[in-house]
Order: sequence, then C-alpha cells, then structure tokens
Amino acid sequence: MPEQWIVIAGLAAGTFAIRIGGYLLGARLPKTGGWARAFTALPGCLISALLAVILVQGSTAEWIAGAIALIAALLTRNLPVTMIAGIATVWCARYFL
Repeated sequence: MPEQWIVIAGLAAGTFAIRIGGYLLGARLPKTGGWARAFTALPGCLISALLAVILVQGSTAEWIAGAIALIAALLTRNLPVTMIAGIATVWCARYFL
C-alpha cells in the first residue's frame, strides 16, 4: 500500500473520529442552566476575541472596516450583511488607502 493511501486512510479515520466525537460530546452537553447559557454565548465571544486581535494588530483599513461592520450590525441586525459590509470595506480600504 503506497504511503499516500496510508495518509489518506489516517486522515479519513481522524476526520470520522472528530465528527463522531463531536456528536457524542454534544449529546452530553447540558440543555438548561448556567453551562447551557455559557455554551450558547460562546460563538459570539470567540468572534469578539478574534476581532479584537485583528483590530489591535491591524491598520487603518481594519479599523474603518470594523466601524462600518458595527454600523451595519446595529442597523440591520443581520450577520451576513454585517460580514459582507466588513469584508467589502476592508478590501476597498486596503486597495484605495
């Protein structure tokens, strides 16, 4: 068996293990209580942390895009619109500034 097939089989087994592990772990997570609320808030917290790092390390383009994305989020309350506004703004600001 060539090395490539061993690598492919190993990666497939790893992917399957991660997926089934996530399903089994997710079935054991609490549905009510403080931990359930914490897990519900986790995705937003992670995005905020990533955004904070990008802004701290970023240039003017990132700050402008962050401001435009914040305005879009407050006006529309729509995540895809907010993401499109931020991505388009950072692209334009990097290109034109």
